Amino acid sequence: MEPAESPFRIILGSSSIARRKILAEMGYEFALMSADIDEKSIRTEKPEELVMALAKAKADAIVSKLQTSDDQKKDVIPSILIASDTVVVYDGTIREKPSSEEEARQFIKDYSGKHAATLSSVFVTNLKTGFTKVDCDKAEIYFHDIPDDVVEKLIEEGLVLRVAGALIIEHPLVAPYVKNLIGTSDSVMGLPKALTEKLLKEAVNS
Repeated sequence: MEPAESPFRIILGSSSIARRKILAEMGYEFALMSADIDEKSIRTEKPEELVMALAKAKADAIVSKLQTSDDQKKDVIPSILIASDTVVVYDGTIREKPSSEEEARQFIKDYSGKHAATLSSVFVTNLKTGFTKVDCDKAEIYFHDIPDDVVEKLIEEGLVLRVAGALIIEHPLVAPYVKNLIGTSDSVMGLPKALTEKLLKEAVNS
């Protein structure tokens, strides 16, 4: 059965391929916008606060862009903006996207035989009513030992250089070494489905 025509338009404020894939899997059609903010300028010691502050900053930047464009004024359909952010926490330290191949290599080697956690935030904005809400979701990943040749293949391929903590559990090279996952893979990938669905409903009904 085809999903009913949505009474609102969704804008995904992200350039992440994984987030696009997850939102599409949830059955939504959406437009894409990226925030282009300086993430390093936003700092806080608590990872939960950081991911929520970064998602809010992304949303604010996109709202500003929309206010300067005529497209938004022409829209009859109310729009819901989804912004998100993810960090990896390893040994009490917050990890964002690696700054170099060497850092990515070290990150992955650290996970070998150990565990890490991810925190993913979701920030929704109803662009018609002004309603906003943010929350975050946590997942924990326990790893088997990861062989050095697998680490090198991941670095050579390069995808790990573009994600928080150089952590991609769904990657065919990494998946065999995931010992246990407490939480959901979509949360690790950057857009927790259950939380996104919950916040979307609240935004639509605001």
